[in-house]
Amino acid sequence: MCSVDELKGAVRERTLRDADGLIRLSERLHADPETAWEEHRAAAMVPELLDRAGFDVTSGYLGLDTAFLARFGTGPTRIALCAEYDALPGLSHACGHNLIAASAVGAALGLAEVADDAGVTVEVYGTPAEEGGGGKIELLDRGAFGDVDLAMMVHPAPVDVAEARPFAVSHSRVAYTGRSAHAAAYPEAGVNAADAFTIAQVAIGLLRQQLPASARVHGVVTHAGDAPNAIPETSAGRWYVRAETLAELAELEPRVLRCFEAGALATGCELSVEPESRPYAEFRTDTTALEQYRSNAVRLGRTFAPGGLAARMNRASTDMGNVSQVIAAIHPYIGIGSLPATNHQREFAAFCVGATAHQALVDGAVALAWTGIDRATGSVHSA
Repeated sequence: MCSVDELKGAVRERTLRDADGLIRLSERLHADPETAWEEHRAAAMVPELLDRAGFDVTSGYLGLDTAFLARFGTGPTRIALCAEYDALPGLSHACGHNLIAASAVGAALGLAEVADDAGVTVEVYGTPAEEGGGGKIELLDRGAFGDVDLAMMVHPAPVDVAEARPFAVSHSRVAYTGRSAHAAAYPEAGVNAADAFTIAQVAIGLLRQQLPASARVHGVVTHAGDAPNAIPETSAGRWYVRAETLAELAELEPRVLRCFEAGALATGCELSVEPESRPYAEFRTDTTALEQYRSNAVRLGRTFAPGGLAARMNRASTDMGNVSQVIAAIHPYIGIGSLPATNHQREFAAFCVGATAHQALVDGAVALAWTGIDRATGSVHSA
C-alpha cells in the first residue's frame, strides 16, 4: 500500500510529464475565446487529453451542448474537478478560464495516475457559461454532482488567495419599449426608451446611498437607439445585483426593480426584466479541504497574499457557489503575477499565458490533486 507521500509524488511526476500538453491546451483556449453557451470548440478541446488517458467522456452532458463529463476510476471517494472555459464578451479570456480548464484536466490526470491506490473516482465536469449564464446551476438542476465527496477548481487572480468569499448575484436583461418619432419635426409623438434607462440609472445611483456596504448594483446599456434624429423606440441592457447572501439579495432586488419601474413610469415606456439565470449563491467553503489545499500549495512554494486590493478577486461571484451549497467544495485563487492588471481587464488576459501563468497552471493542478488525495485518505494535513 502506497503512503500519502508516495501517492503525491506520483501525481506530481505525472503532472510534470503532462505539462507541455496542458500548456498547449491553455494556449489554444486563450487564442480561440468563446462566450457563454457558445463554447462548442472548447467543449470538444478540453476533454481530448482525458479521452486519450482512458477517461470515459460524455459530450453534451445532461442535454447541454457545451457541457461534458469525463470519469475515471472506481474508488469510493468521488472527486469532482470543475473546468470553466467561457470567455468574456469583448474581453476574451480576461478572467483566465483557459487556465481553470487546463488545471482541472491536469489535476484529473494526476489523480487518475493513483486512482486505484488512493481509492478515488475522478470526475471532470465541463461547466459552460459561468460568466452570467449559470451553467453549473443548470447542471445541478439536471442531476449533476450527485454523491460527489468534494468538488474543486482553481481560479487565476493577481495573487494567491485560498478562500473564496463571493457575493450572491442575480443577472437580468432589462428592456424598455417606447415609440419612435422624428426628433426635430414630431418630438411630442415619441416615447423615449433611452430616457427610461437614464432615469433608472439616476435612481440606482441615488439608491446606493442607502444600500449596505457589501451591495453592488452595476450594468451596461447594450442598445439605446439607432439614429440621432429618431426618438429611440427600444433600449436594452444587462444588470447585476450583488449581496452577501441569497437572503440579502432577495431583499435588495425589489428595491432595484423599482428604479427600473421609475424609468418606465416617467417616460411612459413598457418595461421588461428577465433573468439570465437563477441567482448565484454565496460560497460555503469546506474548511478541512481548504486547509489541505493551503498546506499543499505552500509545499509547492506558493505564497498567500494578505488582504487588500490585490486579494479582492475572492469576492467575485460564481455559480460554483451553488455547487458549494449542495456538496463540499473549495474555490481557491492562484496568482499569475499580473499586478497592476486585475481580472476583467485586457491587460490581465495577456498575463493568462506565459511562463508565470504556466507555472500557476501546473501548481494549481498538483495542489488540487494532492487535496483530492488528502480527502480520499483522510489526511488532516498535507503529508
